[in-house]
Amino acid sequence: MTGKMKILIAEDDRDVVLLYKHSIEKRHHEVVTSEDGEECLTIYHEEFQRARFGKRYSVTNRPPFDAVVLDHKMPKINGMEVAKEILAINPHQRVIIASAFVKETLFDPIKNLMLVVEVIQKPFQLTTLVDTIEDKEIYSELQNLNVDITVVKALNPTHEQIKDLLDRLAEFGTCKNS
Repeated sequence: MTGKMKILIAEDDRDVVLLYKHSIEKRHHEVVTSEDGEECLTIYHEEFQRARFGKRYSVTNRPPFDAVVLDHKMPKINGMEVAKEILAINPHQRVIIASAFVKETLFDPIKNLMLVVEVIQKPFQLTTLVDTIEDKEIYSELQNLNVDITVVKALNPTHEQIKDLLDRLAEFGTCKNS
């Protein structure tokens, strides 16, 4: 994504959250952190209300954070429950769950959310986390389809809009080649 992003991170390991925060801030993004699911939800609710009644949400209809990164296993409320509550409030919020559990283990709980949640399997490189947040892979796929990325980035799309564009172009390419 282009420009400065606002990221909410919930991670109970203080050293890990500081690594995430430092890596993301090095790319000039704003980072808000919490150490458990309950604190994360409090922060999200406050920011959602502020964004809802401020310019950012009403004018651009964007979620209060560009991405919410959740550790799966946290004290008080786990990442899956936090994701469920956040997505109930705002189904357009991008949620990324960072977990040491294998993706297959999380498949059913994520499917039960009936909304899109991304999963990054721990351990991962910090660049992988930042690249995922910034949609590097999606932009690379769009470039492979000969899309002018500078035009797309200039529109400052949400992750959901970028993914939708990629899906439509891939579908169009499949139909065209049939």
